[in-house]
Amino acid sequence: MNFNEKDILQIEEKGISTKEVKEQISIFKRGNLKVNITEAATIGNGISAVDEREKKELISFFEAEKNKHSVLKFVPASGAATRMFKALHNLTEDFDPENSSLREYLDKSGDQSLQLFFDQLEKLPFYAHALERTKKNHKNYADKSHDEQHLLIVKTILEADGLYLSNLPKGLVPFHKYSDHTATAFEEHLVEAVRYVSIDGVAKVHFTVAEGDKEKFQNEWKAIRERVEAATAVKFEIEYSYQDPKTDTIAVDENNEAFRTKEDQLFFRPGGHGALIENLNQLDEEIIFIKNIDNVVTEDTISLVVDFKKMLGGKLLKTQEKISEYLKLLEAGNISGDEIDTIQRFLETELFLKSNSKEKLSPSELIQKLNRPLRVCGMVKNEGEPGGGPFLVKDKNGEISLQIIEGAQIDNNNPEQAKTAREATHFNPVDIVCCLKNYRGESYDLNEFVDEDMSFIADKTKDGKPLKALERPGLWNGGMAKWNTIFVEVPVETFNPVKTVSDLLKKTHQPT
Repeated sequence: MNFNEKDILQIEEKGISTKEVKEQISIFKRGNLKVNITEAATIGNGISAVDEREKKELISFFEAEKNKHSVLKFVPASGAATRMFKALHNLTEDFDPENSSLREYLDKSGDQSLQLFFDQLEKLPFYAHALERTKKNHKNYADKSHDEQHLLIVKTILEADGLYLSNLPKGLVPFHKYSDHTATAFEEHLVEAVRYVSIDGVAKVHFTVAEGDKEKFQNEWKAIRERVEAATAVKFEIEYSYQDPKTDTIAVDENNEAFRTKEDQLFFRPGGHGALIENLNQLDEEIIFIKNIDNVVTEDTISLVVDFKKMLGGKLLKTQEKISEYLKLLEAGNISGDEIDTIQRFLETELFLKSNSKEKLSPSELIQKLNRPLRVCGMVKNEGEPGGGPFLVKDKNGEISLQIIEGAQIDNNNPEQAKTAREATHFNPVDIVCCLKNYRGESYDLNEFVDEDMSFIADKTKDGKPLKALERPGLWNGGMAKWNTIFVEVPVETFNPVKTVSDLLKKTHQPT
């Protein structure tokens, strides 16, 4: 494909090259590549189950060692709340109280979460505010029927002359109602971070946000700072970053030709959350905890979450200590055959990293496999929640390693692959702690450890026309495919995402 002068200028302004754009177009022509899963990772075969004694030991180790390292919490928070309120938007468009009852609408929709919403509406953290605004905006509220009142409250929650919650970043939607304040997910992440990332009275937290939302987060912090810092006795260093425009990807039409807008410009789209590997790469800290913006708990149930965060952190620090010991031994030379065997056993039994060769690995090969970023990932028993799963995967070079795999990456047309996928017992709640530096304190270039073959093509539209979009390898699957990985089971109680507004009515989001 040839680009004209105007195209080249547009490409260069994004900080990328025409060569990279052409490589992206070749991926569209190639199509999605499926992974080769050899086994589902299960307890004892890729996933560790930590008993109470070991859990306490790992927590103690983390608490004793944490202050020797730089630690930060990283929260992807660029998502809008639009999808969270989708069912309510549908209701305002489709429900007419003059022609049917709310009960009839709910029965017809079959949406259990919407039923829960109206059954327990008064328990929502923003209900009192919404009711007050509704009555202010509609002086005849008291004269309306019960169904009409409910519809007006829903519109107040959603619309610009009301609370306009669906227009907010999800991180700034009120999640929890306490006796003296209401807390957003943003605030709950700060309160949680105090318990495991603070060092010498300072907690570092990094939020990736949509570029137009940074000021909204900053204003929220101004509003709550005094109260939060007084309650936690900790100072916060809060950082924000955006998805870099150079990680945007070209879109193509159905013929895999560059998609052009009405203005005859090339059309680029954000490259998905996998593009955030670049945001991670810019951090200077060594130990990074990663957790999604909507996965928070109330302050009265936070201790369980914090204990398992510290446990994962302890597992990471212990493993990294052993890796550093082995690397020093290998780089010093004069290593014995028994020591080589010990290190190779560690790779196979602790990191589940297996070569297709039956030969012993050389010292240089062992160094290459050990000297990588390390991540410890919490895994939750699968109870029907959506999410990627832990698998043992064989790459194109025949090496088997632990990977987090999304359903779309699996070849379900292959009976063996589909059967292996069904054997998965756990899923990925995005509960990850990483080490981004080697034992010399040098930062890894995380781009070197991405598997570009795990990019994903999705069907989208623009200006009413179909297009194909390219999402970069996902942050915790293809983006970390060449990292060393450990999976550890964590209880389902540590996973409390808010995907719909009705999730705020679950017990875990109702302060006692």
